[in-house]
Amino acid sequence: MLSPTSMKLALPDFAHVWRAGELGSASLPGVDTGYAALNQVLPGGGWPQGALVELLQPQPGLHEWGLLAPALAGMQLVAPGQFMVLVGAPYWPFGPALGARQLNMQRLLCVQANEQGRGPALLWATREALQCADVASVLAWLPEARSAHLRRLQIAAHAHNKLLFVFRPLRAQHESSPAPLRLLLDGAMSEQGNLWVHVLKRRGPPLASPVLLATRPARLALLLAASRERARRRWEELAPAVPAPHPSLRSSHALDRTASPHHL
Repeated sequence: MLSPTSMKLALPDFAHVWRAGELGSASLPGVDTGYAALNQVLPGGGWPQGALVELLQPQPGLHEWGLLAPALAGMQLVAPGQFMVLVGAPYWPFGPALGARQLNMQRLLCVQANEQGRGPALLWATREALQCADVASVLAWLPEARSAHLRRLQIAAHAHNKLLFVFRPLRAQHESSPAPLRLLLDGAMSEQGNLWVHVLKRRGPPLASPVLLATRPARLALLLAASRERARRRWEELAPAVPAPHPSLRSSHALDRTASPHHL
């Protein structure tokens, strides 16, 4: 019988053994998120392909495209003939804005359902999309989904090696979930970024601090920076004796607020 000491010495010889105190390795192919800071805290260095990624946020339609567009655009470049499917999106996608994020709108399909029986219909459509050979990624807004429903979607995403994102409200953070990766999204008012990403669940140790990302398109970021600079100069001209506000408080310009989902 091996002693505890000998067992400790033997563990490093098993490359497939994962220790809970370490960040999990890539058991599934990882898709570059487009954000180096986020890649560093995700197992495998990116979005797990063939697994369910659960995204929680206070209001649907606010942060999805800024976070996911780089990865989705990259996948379209690799497989231009495949589709991206939106199931139950809260707003119709705004083509020019998504085109500016390098997304091909001709390879995007939107699936909606009538209010009566909406929840089961959206779950069915999500499973069907995951089984389609011509689909590379699925984005589903499923506020009524429960753990059992998500487990079936996780199995389907794994079986068909699809990139699956499911969006749910903040109240769902207190429910159990089979998703290997679970994130909470929250807007930020900072010159360094506009989106906080809280890692609620991952294959690895808990992440003490959220990750701050700048998800606005480069041209919009430059426009907002110029707007803030004009506001700063105007403040100094009108009130030279009054100290300028802290940078975190100078984001009240209309263009610097969280964009409406119609102008993603």
